[in-house]
Amino acid sequence: MNNWFKRNGIHLAIIGIFIALCFVYFSPALQGKALYQSDVLMAQGMQKEIMDFKAKDGKGPLWTNSMFGGMPAFQIWVQYPNNVTTYVISFFKTVFPNPIDTVLLYLLGAYLLFCVLRINPWLAAAGAIAFAFSSYNFQIIDAGHSNKAMAIAFFPPILAGIILTFRRHYILGAVLTALFLAIEIRTNHIQMTYYLFIALLIYVGIELYHAIKSKSSKDFIKSFGYLAAASVLAIAVNAGMLWTTYEYSTETIRGKSNLTTDKSAPNTGLDKEYAYQWSQGVGESLTFLVPNAYGGGSGPNLDEKSEVAKALAAKGIPAEQLMPAMQQLSQVGLSTYWGDKQFTSGPWYFGAIICFLFIFGLFIVKNRIKWWILSASILCLLLSFGRHLPFLSDLFFNYFPLYNKFRAVESILVIVGFLIPVLAILAVKEVASQTEEPKKLQKNLLYSLYITGGLLILLIVMPTAFLSFKTQNHALFIEQLTQITNGDKGFADSIANALVDDRISLARMDALRSLLFVLIGAGLVWALIKKKMNPQFVFITLAVVVLVDLWSIDRRYLNNEKFVEKNVLDQQFKPRDVDQLIMRDQSYYRVLDLSQGNPFSNSVPSYFHKSLGGYHAAKLKRYQEVLDKQFNGAINEDVLDMLNTKYLITSDQNGQKETMKNRSTAAGHAWFVQKIEYVKNADEEMMAISSFDPKNVMVVDQKFKSLIDVNKVGYDGNGFIRLTNYHPDHLTYEYSSGRDALAVFSEMWYEKGWNAYVDGEKIPYFRADYILRAAQLPGGNHKLEFKFEPTSYYTGETISLIASILLLLSLGYAIFLEVKRKEVEA
Repeated sequence: MNNWFKRNGIHLAIIGIFIALCFVYFSPALQGKALYQSDVLMAQGMQKEIMDFKAKDGKGPLWTNSMFGGMPAFQIWVQYPNNVTTYVISFFKTVFPNPIDTVLLYLLGAYLLFCVLRINPWLAAAGAIAFAFSSYNFQIIDAGHSNKAMAIAFFPPILAGIILTFRRHYILGAVLTALFLAIEIRTNHIQMTYYLFIALLIYVGIELYHAIKSKSSKDFIKSFGYLAAASVLAIAVNAGMLWTTYEYSTETIRGKSNLTTDKSAPNTGLDKEYAYQWSQGVGESLTFLVPNAYGGGSGPNLDEKSEVAKALAAKGIPAEQLMPAMQQLSQVGLSTYWGDKQFTSGPWYFGAIICFLFIFGLFIVKNRIKWWILSASILCLLLSFGRHLPFLSDLFFNYFPLYNKFRAVESILVIVGFLIPVLAILAVKEVASQTEEPKKLQKNLLYSLYITGGLLILLIVMPTAFLSFKTQNHALFIEQLTQITNGDKGFADSIANALVDDRISLARMDALRSLLFVLIGAGLVWALIKKKMNPQFVFITLAVVVLVDLWSIDRRYLNNEKFVEKNVLDQQFKPRDVDQLIMRDQSYYRVLDLSQGNPFSNSVPSYFHKSLGGYHAAKLKRYQEVLDKQFNGAINEDVLDMLNTKYLITSDQNGQKETMKNRSTAAGHAWFVQKIEYVKNADEEMMAISSFDPKNVMVVDQKFKSLIDVNKVGYDGNGFIRLTNYHPDHLTYEYSSGRDALAVFSEMWYEKGWNAYVDGEKIPYFRADYILRAAQLPGGNHKLEFKFEPTSYYTGETISLIASILLLLSLGYAIFLEVKRKEVEA
């Protein structure tokens, strides 16, 4: 045991430093404070009903009625108890407070990769810091994109396992790949995993090329076979999650359109304009090196000493009113950010030293991994341009499998942010190994300095020669300023010009800052080449300087001010008087809250009510089509009735006072109808519900005609149907009818899992009114149940259990072999 600690003491020390860094950066978490994350708050609204029933039953339901009239819980919160990786993630979340757990995983995963690349531990620590503290990785934590952050954290260890496998450490490499890929998939951010897959596809292609060239195809085939088996195992471990996700995705806005008349809707996948909304500006890539080249994040981001503040002060605005005035002007576009995105939390900054070392690595690194890093980085960079490079983006969007399922194409830059530090650290390793003559290394160092430093000097000396510092809507911005200033065009121009001056100043200052770090980095590498310093000292110094560089930029976007007392977060879900009034009603109904902005982008009402609105990127396609057609401009009251919308919440013109409207026309949770109206297709069905009486008429697609026996059904005026027990994924009714009856249920149609039972016997049901469930019920007094029993979940969980056991056995075997190997070596 003592020998083990001696051998691994340096690794343990570095891990200890990583833990300390995380706790120092997020010190408010130790004081009992919580990070204010908007998306996490939205998630709490989404999950409230699920968590309430989990606390009551010990198991969360697979369906929730708290959002969009009802939807599967698969992409909100679902337990996968048979998946072993669930417990790995839970361990970190239990031991370390949020978001310390995520950043620590960033660091540990990257450190493992650099150690596998046979890099000195202290230099590996520098690389891990460069990856972990990249600005985007912290901005998504600030926004609450927890699953995305967790998915990114497992990029490096997956690559580490793959590299080991191709080095012919077949079992260890394959098992590590399976383990980390399984965890990666379990984080449930398929978009990030998909982007990693694109990069790894190129890596495997390069390995194949070199295998053929060196006539070692057998080794490649063997390695590929192990990795294929590892991938299958990782997928099987996540069978329940992947199966339900795939099945659900086909019915969401990422699936095929049901309507043929809506030419703007894509037949499959997302709308291209929607997917390209967040495209990286071509010139904006300069922020990799200079964080404020494009003004930083959206918003004024200015103080009382700014040029805009001076322009306002010159017009007589008192000093104490300058900040509020700038905040008010932000409503019409006063923002230091001047790129093409609608808004942004901040820039993609990889670190000045890291960018410099990346350029240096292109000159000196001989490892073939360089060509993979370069090719994958270029491809991902070009794809991030989205609408700015339509030829390539459209090619992938239209023809590359699954690519059109994802939005915000700029996020593929996570791959660039992952790979650039790898080549940068490999460059330092190359210098330390002295495989090239010192003179040649110095020459390449100067070339790298000329390129990086020269660009920075040009930006400092003549920034406007390359950048405009004006948005595309600059003229409109001035026009709006003129309106706000009561037609004072001169004042509006002075504010706009001052804003441009502030943007130039921000870019210059950060360019000067980056130049300083580049010179420090160049000096450290020069000292390493000339052997003026101990390599260990250079590596540690490099780690410290990289940390200082990235830490200070991250602090602009994620700092102590973002932490609040936990009771402040609790107040975000404090029921208003109108909420309390509605919640007195213990019956089953739905609510449409129009008082808090767009109800279909807000999950706060879902915290208190069964809401027609919500916040989710994967709504059911049919529901979205109803929103587009029946809630666009005016709200269709008939659709509100069929969705059992008993309450509307509105506010006055000033948005101050919320009022409640009790709708007596709501159809209820279930009802019998007198008449059927058959339609030929979805277009006719949508048209039919535009104006109809949902209490008396059901609109049914003719493809369900065989499920209705018109000779048996009739309407019993004395009949009734009522909900006797509510559970989100198990609804129980009792009904009475003198003969077979046609019943409509104010519940979302989703055929992949819902089953209907009368007195315990399964019966068929069908779709009515475009999005609701309906059934022909046998006459008499009966008990009816709707149970959500998706095969994809329950069978998938069985597969997950088997695969998890195999993964654990394989991991144990790999560890056993590794211990034996080291004993033999010793």
